[in-house]
Amino acid sequence: MELDDFLAQTQAEVQAEIGHRLGAPEGVYPYPASVFAEIVMQHMFEIGMTFEPEVCHYSAKVGNANLLLSGFAVSEDTDQLDLFVSLYDGVDKVLPIGDSETKTAAEQCLRFLAKCSEGKLAETMDQSNDAYALALTIQGCYNNLDQIRIYVLTDRQAKAKNFKAREVSGKTVKLEVMDIERLHRHWSEGKPRDELVVNFDEVCGGALPCVYVPGELTDYDYALTVIPGDALRFIYEKYGARLLEANVRSFLSVTGKVNKGIRDTLRDDPERFMAYNNGIVLVADEAHLGKTSDGGPGILWLRGMQIVNGGQTTASIYFTKKRLPEIDLRRVRVPAKVIVLRSQEAVNEEVLISEISKYANSQNSVKQSDLSANNSFHIEMEKLALSTYCPDGVGRWFYERAAGSYSTMLAREGTTPARLKRLKEVVTPPSRKISKTDLAKYLNAWDRKPNLVSLGSQKNFERFMDDLRAPEGQLSVPLPDVVTYKGIIAKAILFKKAHALIRPMFPAFQGNVVTYVVALLADRVGDRIDFEKIWLKQDISPALRNQLHLWAPEVNAVLHRSSNGKMVSEWAKKPECWDAVRLASYSAIREDIPELR
Repeated sequence: MELDDFLAQTQAEVQAEIGHRLGAPEGVYPYPASVFAEIVMQHMFEIGMTFEPEVCHYSAKVGNANLLLSGFAVSEDTDQLDLFVSLYDGVDKVLPIGDSETKTAAEQCLRFLAKCSEGKLAETMDQSNDAYALALTIQGCYNNLDQIRIYVLTDRQAKAKNFKAREVSGKTVKLEVMDIERLHRHWSEGKPRDELVVNFDEVCGGALPCVYVPGELTDYDYALTVIPGDALRFIYEKYGARLLEANVRSFLSVTGKVNKGIRDTLRDDPERFMAYNNGIVLVADEAHLGKTSDGGPGILWLRGMQIVNGGQTTASIYFTKKRLPEIDLRRVRVPAKVIVLRSQEAVNEEVLISEISKYANSQNSVKQSDLSANNSFHIEMEKLALSTYCPDGVGRWFYERAAGSYSTMLAREGTTPARLKRLKEVVTPPSRKISKTDLAKYLNAWDRKPNLVSLGSQKNFERFMDDLRAPEGQLSVPLPDVVTYKGIIAKAILFKKAHALIRPMFPAFQGNVVTYVVALLADRVGDRIDFEKIWLKQDISPALRNQLHLWAPEVNAVLHRSSNGKMVSEWAKKPECWDAVRLASYSAIREDIPELR
């Protein structure tokens, strides 16, 4: 798909969402800039560029400063913060946007951050404003933030994709632009790491000396090398968490035993770092070889470089240098194993990366729940999805056991425009795709664990897998059969319909409201719901929709009231929040709901 076509598709998605929300009774007016921001933020979250995002529009003039915000995302450990500002024009052809315009928007968002960090913004705001809780949260956690990024989102084409980092209250803030061109690049490639090209000639002043072994009988090439500590710090500073997208975990913090050891070695014995440290493991889509200064073989650059093992080492080097600027990283060398992937199948590549992560990791233990694509439960779900047709006998649901397998299926089976159109519109449309983390969200919400769902997709998934396994590591429940599978899909339908219904009703924290409304339904009448009726209709009845619509503002009110000024998305993670919602009083359940036995 060319950029012009992608722009048209994106605008159609925005307009369709606006139309849907305008048709929702009592919904918040869907401002195009906010809808566009929500679509782009969700895409960035799905490809691992940011954390679970929240829409939060704020525009004000405080003193002489114009402040602007469209959304935010906070890491699960509240040590990394992303802020988003939307510049949406609804253009029907690719048009440029001046750097001065994107830079101004970034600076308006930067001022919002600065006012929050100084503790001067919350006191000027109405407490009913959804940005009020965010301002208090930033004010409270600012000293503990290790990474702050501001993204300008635009449907036009920007020349500069990033600006010089700024300092705000002693913290470095990165300023980036996600324009329509960059968004298209991510969508079309399907692998955001393709953007990461590391030129060691520029970073280190020459090729990295290496031992390179071509994979004549395997689907990868292999190399051993050593990376200067200062170069690794620079690469992490430039790409941040995107360097770790294929890693099983993000940076944990320097408080762990292993990371403290890394910090102490960097500070006290930098020359011995290579002797003490196991090193890192990289994967790359392409390697370009050259010669080192002494004429030996070397790696000049890597495209699609990802750290699959050693994220703790890399991030520890970066954050230790920030906290202890006197450390001389030029005396540090980090051993590295490089795997250059040559597989043409995205699923095979995903499995290989997962196995590399599993077997290479030795510095911090990796739970099996981090690497579960090959778990028997998910394999059986995938088989059932491929073999179980919807009641119309034509369509199926798609279970994305391995990341990217839906796109791979479309590429493999959609060999002509007509076949691709039929796949996307009739057989397995995107609306009937479920990922592993989606499944965990739907089932834990129905299992009355909305506080776990609110922890975020990854932590909720880990809890889901922990509950799925018996102590000895085997499944604690039988593998799903066709009946169980249809019930699971019915729960997915119910959640997705609730989400589509409730999301337009509120300006922020819609995900928390949806999760708690579904959990409340399960708590009140879960044993009476006939999931077979939902499966047969592939929908929920108008009466059930009305019940969900009735409860949504009541649940939202309880969430805000019981949070006592805390950000709702943080309060929703607590078991006490579920207790408050569960024990509150609500409108009576309608008895004319067809799904009730």
